[in-house]
Amino acid sequence: MKLILKWLLSAAALLCVTYLYSGVVVSSFGAALIAAFVIGLFNMLLRPVLVILTLPVTLITLGLFLFVINALMFWSAAGVLQGFYVRDFYAALLGSLIYSVLGLVIDSVLERLSLK
Repeated sequence: MKLILKWLLSAAALLCVTYLYSGVVVSSFGAALIAAFVIGLFNMLLRPVLVILTLPVTLITLGLFLFVINALMFWSAAGVLQGFYVRDFYAALLGSLIYSVLGLVIDSVLERLSLK
């Protein structure tokens, strides 16, 4: 149940990104659900491999390269989906930052609700 709620809230967060920043466009809530699923899937499967492969660059940049990896996951999800559009890499960077902050808020709220 918690996983489904997190998925629905992540889709809502993706729609919030659309309203907050014009470089990211999601056509409908259904497209947001699919996009949230694909972003989560990419983050689960591809992100760890990219983090390991780019570890030297990540260490040299003191972890800032992880923002680039997040943007690439966000941008690549938009590249394979219909109804989810990201204008360019910089839009993906800013969109992924907003989406990550909203994801942290969602995780924090869900954690507080599960403790009570």
